[in-house]
Amino acid sequence: MDERHLIEEKLDSEELFKGHFLHAFRDTVRLPDGQRAVREYVRHPGAVMIVPLLEDAHGGLRLVLERQFRYPVGRVMIEFPAGKLDVDEDALCCARRELLEETGYSATHWAKAGLIHPVIAYSTEYIEIWFARGLSLGARRLDVGEFLDVFTSTADELMRWCADGTVTDAKTLAAALWLHQVRAGNWSLDWQAVAPAV
Repeated sequence: MDERHLIEEKLDSEELFKGHFLHAFRDTVRLPDGQRAVREYVRHPGAVMIVPLLEDAHGGLRLVLERQFRYPVGRVMIEFPAGKLDVDEDALCCARRELLEETGYSATHWAKAGLIHPVIAYSTEYIEIWFARGLSLGARRLDVGEFLDVFTSTADELMRWCADGTVTDAKTLAAALWLHQVRAGNWSLDWQAVAPAV
């Protein structure tokens, strides 16, 4: 498919802000019709999100979730565990690290579901979605200044919270869609055995 009639060309770039987490720019671009426009955006290193599946001996399934206060929106949000990639960090290594640090769980099997771009209008951020199973619980290793509650729910409870507006976090909504499609047999996961994080 020819997309040249949609592409914008960068003419100039100005750094606006560089912080610990975010890096903001204002670029001048040439639009497809030859006009100029300004694009302000944030460079983000990328992140991972984990959908931890807690299976019991009878085939029951619970999901490991978190409650965390998110300052920009001023509310406690229900989310799947997630975290930003360190420089040159492998996504699976990041997923294993974040799951252990935030929840205390390690997993024996992992599957990469896919990739989302949660805020394409103003950020380069992408999030890899990983599923984890074969969970065993150990001690959490929260970062300094990180406060969150870990809890479990059924998949049906999560879907109700998505439907009634209790869950509004975009990455968690995307993961709920993925989970629903996997459970329905419409989408598949390629599971791999991985030694538990220590």
